[in-house]
Amino acid sequence: MTRPITAGVDGSEESLAALAWAAREAVRRGTALRVLHVWRFEPETAAAGGRRTQEQWVREAVERAAHGVRERHPELGLTAEVREGDDVDTLVAAAADAAMLVLGSRGHGAVMGFLLGSVGQQVIAEAARPVVLVRAGDRPAAEAAGHEIVVGQHGDPEDSAGALRFAFETAAARGATVRAVRAWTLPPVFAYSPGSLRMLDEAGGLEPYEKKALAEAVRPWRERFPDVPVTEHVEMGSAGQVLLSVAGTAQLMVVGRRARRTAVGARIGSVAHGVLHHAGCPVAVVPHA
Repeated sequence: MTRPITAGVDGSEESLAALAWAAREAVRRGTALRVLHVWRFEPETAAAGGRRTQEQWVREAVERAAHGVRERHPELGLTAEVREGDDVDTLVAAAADAAMLVLGSRGHGAVMGFLLGSVGQQVIAEAARPVVLVRAGDRPAAEAAGHEIVVGQHGDPEDSAGALRFAFETAAARGATVRAVRAWTLPPVFAYSPGSLRMLDEAGGLEPYEKKALAEAVRPWRERFPDVPVTEHVEMGSAGQVLLSVAGTAQLMVVGRRARRTAVGARIGSVAHGVLHHAGCPVAVVPHA
């Protein structure tokens, strides 16, 4: 069974942009769309009425948002839900059975709406499926020809398999080009070992070694998606800086994050954190082992 795309909405401009993005993506992928609002009763807000009144207002607002999507995409299978509960737990649970979770982001700061403060980062860090952040100003025109799906690749092929798969699937659905980016820096002298020196020597140096590593990581996805054009981009610098340097040509940026938890809890990683805060295009964060 194909998983639906889930869009979190809270009535903000950012979340409505995320909903519009999710609807277009669902149409392209031929999958269903689930519209979700996380609600919590606010008894201290007397002006907002009682539980039943507040819940009715919320449901009416969510249905209005869903109705707008149905009018634009009558062929789209769509359901709308209101769930009462903790923001993080509810959104993470919703992501678990979705193809992706799509949320609104204000950019250059924390995630917006019901994702206040650290809550947005917790959802991204703990979700088992890809989470896509969309800016309020995102428009369909940004998905026009010439705008690439940019994906970061690092480490061994399996380290970026999830991000590469997501990027190629998205590009195939849109008829877009994938730009696979691998950044590299000069390692400290103590990082060299006889084995690594031999590998570098066989590759002809550091940059040829990095180009070979990227080509090997991308190869299975080229074979699986032969109709998707690919640009392999290797550049010296920090991964975050290199990715942001090509963000101007991106209709979507895809980055990975480690799914394992640390002693201080789940984290999204410095590269994903930097791209989420500074890329102007939507950003997909894909977990990997």
